[in-house]
Amino acid sequence: MPVTLSVMPSLEAVRFLKAVADETRLTILGLLALTDLKGGEIVARLGLPANAVSYHLKQLRDLGVLRDRRGHADGRDVYYRLDLDRLRMLYREAGQALHPMLSPEDPVAPGAEGIPAGRPIRVLFLCTHNSARSQLSEAILRLRGGGAVEVASAGDHPTEVHPLAIALLQEHDIDSSQYVAKSLERFVDQSFDYIITVCDRVKDHCPVFPNDPVRIHWSFPDPTVIEDEAARSQAFSTLWLELNIRIGHLLNLPHPVSGRRTRARSLASTRESPSPRETQSHE
Repeated sequence: MPVTLSVMPSLEAVRFLKAVADETRLTILGLLALTDLKGGEIVARLGLPANAVSYHLKQLRDLGVLRDRRGHADGRDVYYRLDLDRLRMLYREAGQALHPMLSPEDPVAPGAEGIPAGRPIRVLFLCTHNSARSQLSEAILRLRGGGAVEVASAGDHPTEVHPLAIALLQEHDIDSSQYVAKSLERFVDQSFDYIITVCDRVKDHCPVFPNDPVRIHWSFPDPTVIEDEAARSQAFSTLWLELNIRIGHLLNLPHPVSGRRTRARSLASTRESPSPRETQSHE
């Protein structure tokens, strides 16, 4: 009697495999692998008519691997980004549907320690006021990356760290006194591997940095401008969770110099933050 594998592909796995079998949709996933892009930027990079690109974007949205939101610098702009957790889940299901041995490992396994790969990865987060989005990004990356990263944040018009950002840091046992608003002028002569803008306004006029670092844009709305107190608090909590997802995937990328991969530590397994080292090797 022949041995058979009792693996029935889920409907979502089938839809995923059909979606990524299209060259244009697979290219779109590649374009959005690291950075958020406006619809017009995707059209320009693909060199296809806008209506054709809109069709493919809709297919990916319907699959749940693509999200879109209006930009806050210009409300006419629509930014697209990948839902990385959804994409990973569908990829895992598709692998299992083809053969059980093809199920990929979880690239950000909870509790895995950050592994320094040669020199630390150098990252600078930028937003307008350096009051919330970039500060939380800095804290999460430092916490999850450990000795594998050197991270800082800054703003082009720095003010002060928002009280709700401070509350989130303290909630995760992070010394909030170490996080202060800083001007990006302090860092423009330093070298980084990644410059990550988390504010649409800064993205449009980000300065040039030495050694041509990789530029990434994450289009997050500003939670500090929400007037309703409950909605503002919820927006901060959502921001923390979404930053955690993106940073976990960022840490899984090959090291820019050595090519080794760095596993992200989970926030749950790291209840104390290392002392911030605001890229001391650059100063």
